[in-house]
Amino acid sequence: MRVLVIEDDERLGHEVAMGLRAAGFAVDLAYRLGEADLKISVNVYDCLVVDRGLPDGDGLLFLAAKRQAGLRVPVLVLTARDEIADRVSGFDHGADDYLGKPFALAELAARVRALCRRREQPAPARLTFGDLDIDLARRRVLRGGVLRTLTPKEFAVLELLAVRAGGVVSRSELIECCWDEMAEPNSNVVDAVMAQLRRKLGPPQVIETIRGIGFMIGRDSMIGN
Repeated sequence: MRVLVIEDDERLGHEVAMGLRAAGFAVDLAYRLGEADLKISVNVYDCLVVDRGLPDGDGLLFLAAKRQAGLRVPVLVLTARDEIADRVSGFDHGADDYLGKPFALAELAARVRALCRRREQPAPARLTFGDLDIDLARRRVLRGGVLRTLTPKEFAVLELLAVRAGGVVSRSELIECCWDEMAEPNSNVVDAVMAQLRRKLGPPQVIETIRGIGFMIGRDSMIGN
């Protein structure tokens, strides 16, 4: 899941980005509304985190204009303006959620994850492929009843493949959804993470490589949820 954080405080923006990345999100940063507008025009995001007081305008007015133009991406407004009237104004301008500063990174990550799921097709809380049990709600993976410890990036890749079971997920889609603008599309990041993920899951392999196209988990191996 890919998130754009629009925050002019570079230190806070960096902390938010690091916290969300640690929770498994791919995160891009914009420090100005103009920069955010460009990123939104060229990337696909699952959620936006928007500050209000930005150097080139009010985040709420920016949001209202983007909604008017047809933007449907879920948006969380993150701001120190946390009076009731401010929150009401936020929702009236098109926000889906509103979180006041100061805040806990764990709560922010949970709220962003909830908003991202609204954008996706409804998915069961658990998916099972043979003896592989993926608990999407608790973000746990069991293989043969044994807990497998995955990094946030490995879980993000496995989650995308599992939710799209039966369909091929291309390398470019994996980069788009699971990595941010800091990734090098021509590097071997996908292969490296896929190799580690397969090693941790162990045999028999449930992730197939479709040569020249991408990767998939076969829907035929799905036995319930």
